[in-house]
Amino acid sequence: MTYSNDLDLTRKALDTYIENCLKRKNPVVKQPPMAALADDLAIEDLIKSGGLHGECLTDFLDTYLDNLHQIQHPASMGHQVASPHLSGALGGFIDAVTNNPMAIYEMGPAAATIEYALINWMLKKVGWTPAPYPGEKGQNSNFGAGVLTHGGSLAQLTAFAAARSHADPGIWANGNNPALVVIAPPEAHYSASRALGILGMGQKSLIPAPCDEQGSIIPGQLDETIIAAKKNGKKIMAVVANAGCTAAGLYDDLTKIGALCQSHKVWLHVDGAHGASALLSAKYKHLLNGIEQASSIIWDAHKMMRTPGLCAAVLVKNHEHIDHAFTQEASYLFHDKEQAGFDAISRSVECTKAGIGLKFFMGLAAEGEQGLAAYVDSRYDLAKQAANHITNHQNFELAVQPEANIVCFRVKGLDDKQHLELRKSLLASGKSYITSTNFMGKRWLRFTIMNPATTMGDIEHTLELLLEISTKQ
Repeated sequence: MTYSNDLDLTRKALDTYIENCLKRKNPVVKQPPMAALADDLAIEDLIKSGGLHGECLTDFLDTYLDNLHQIQHPASMGHQVASPHLSGALGGFIDAVTNNPMAIYEMGPAAATIEYALINWMLKKVGWTPAPYPGEKGQNSNFGAGVLTHGGSLAQLTAFAAARSHADPGIWANGNNPALVVIAPPEAHYSASRALGILGMGQKSLIPAPCDEQGSIIPGQLDETIIAAKKNGKKIMAVVANAGCTAAGLYDDLTKIGALCQSHKVWLHVDGAHGASALLSAKYKHLLNGIEQASSIIWDAHKMMRTPGLCAAVLVKNHEHIDHAFTQEASYLFHDKEQAGFDAISRSVECTKAGIGLKFFMGLAAEGEQGLAAYVDSRYDLAKQAANHITNHQNFELAVQPEANIVCFRVKGLDDKQHLELRKSLLASGKSYITSTNFMGKRWLRFTIMNPATTMGDIEHTLELLLEISTKQ
């Protein structure tokens, strides 16, 4: 059978790929010209003639896997993307084969149930009340809710839609209220301002939150910003806080910000896309003290919970807020019916939604909570080790002591442009992969330690390579 043979060939190719990554055999990244790569992959010929089976499939996979960013390579320390748990990858494969669009319960009961359970698990980690299963009796209506989305940007958009509907219940029918504003730190992820653009509110509706030189919100001054906005006739749709910020992984003071928002009766939205996974850790969950005061949270499983992309959660403390975010009519979807489960479509931008919870669940179920907690601890701990090494090295400068698994640093004596050139040369070598960011008015090189196989040796080797390259520039 062709399918069975092709499956076996693919498994063998992936086994070799993973083994080569972990043994550091191949470059972390290669970037051949796209036109040449298209020819090497024989894309046009295969589209025209077919035949991607057997030996042809093997040749294609060899070329394809050789020209990927080797995300499982221990020296891949760039972006905030998981080195995925292979059990989670199996979940993605199973979901692709079964293809259940589970936003409608009858179209994917098992997938929908897993997502519902995962959302409840996350709600409990935040400190909120989980939702009862449909049909359960004896439950009050004061519970949280959420939905899994294909990425943090979509989760951000969904959370803002919920906050907007709460601030102005008539907005779905009447259109945007020009008085609505969002207060967010300049270090907020770009998806926050993008969501406001998509919602038709415009960039003028974004008020910068007062922050210190590291980009963290100053609670006392935030109080003044809220009061000033109200005096100017603005209606605050939400205050956005970071847990932790994209550039350096720093956490805002959620205890003080949460208390302040509650005193003003303002919606607090916490962007925990990267840093909310510290809730799993007994050692680091204090960084999220006060998060239970939020009205909404986003939390990416495809970052620090080792889930293949994309899989993010948007969570709300009060289920009614997300249930009223969208008001739609579609007779083939929205109608009275008897069923044993829950239709997530009422909470989601997406209609045909994949069962992304399965890949999240299978990785989590393989390791268990304690296994993922140990992973988070190890990556945060390693970042602190790296920061200490950089601090004590005469040739490097540390931006700030890391709170998460992100470390920003510079080579002493180099300017911003030279740092970009340095990174470019490092990537061209194929020996390591890091990113760069603007932070506190400077361009910094940046480790994001996601891979469970990354060691202090990989970090030290990368620093040595950077010094070696810098002397030749």
